[in-house]
Amino acid sequence: MKIIVTGKGGVGKTSITAVLAHILSSSGYSVLAIDTDSVPNLAQSLGIPYDKASKIVPLSKNDKLVEERTGAKPGESWGMLFSLTPKVDDLVDNYGIKISENLRVLVVGSIDSSKEGCLCPAIALAKAFLRHVLLKRNEVVIVDSEAGAEVFGRGLAEKFDLMLCISEPTLKSMSIARKLIKMARELDIKKNILIINKVTDIENAVSLYERVFGDEDIPYHMVRLDNQLYELEVKGLGVDNLGPNSIIFQDINRLCKTICYLHKLKV
Repeated sequence: MKIIVTGKGGVGKTSITAVLAHILSSSGYSVLAIDTDSVPNLAQSLGIPYDKASKIVPLSKNDKLVEERTGAKPGESWGMLFSLTPKVDDLVDNYGIKISENLRVLVVGSIDSSKEGCLCPAIALAKAFLRHVLLKRNEVVIVDSEAGAEVFGRGLAEKFDLMLCISEPTLKSMSIARKLIKMARELDIKKNILIINKVTDIENAVSLYERVFGDEDIPYHMVRLDNQLYELEVKGLGVDNLGPNSIIFQDINRLCKTICYLHKLKV
């Protein structure tokens, strides 16, 4: 099962990705969590201490690795030839960080478009790696994507089984989510679930959903606002410090059951 988590900035993509990864891995599935955000912090949300997480070099920013695998340095590739099919099958083993017995995280990072453009060694490596894990690896892959529509424009959202589009319970956020789901369908991601996050008023959230998605057949799932999660994030702690009875764990656990039902998996 290959899942991409999308949404505009600040909606809670990373926290939901981290909780989902912990629940699925604790259910016995081998899970690879991948961070493709330009400001990657999934590792910290999964439980890696800040001092260690802040020193992780994303694959796309590892100039030595990019040059070794593609034959060209990032930022110096214009007019040069570089490999569009670099070796990537060893990257999970060499750069993946073990969180628990069944859970690993790998930080890919995003691409600085002002520096790199759309065709560059770093994005060639990133796309080749994602293609490999989506098509070749037999495990649950969850990708915390770049905020907004960037991931769709660069073609990094292909070959996923499911998209979870995260939205806050606001008109603006849901309107953006509707556009992202439309783009996902154009990339042939047939299964899409809207996650309405940070909900404090369920009736209001349902009303907003009906207003924005009234003519669409898009399933939705609500995640209530969890003040305990906010307190942990202030301290720089990961979601592994939340108990299974916390609000967000309860709500994401229900989401997991829905996802596994869709894909005929046990949870």
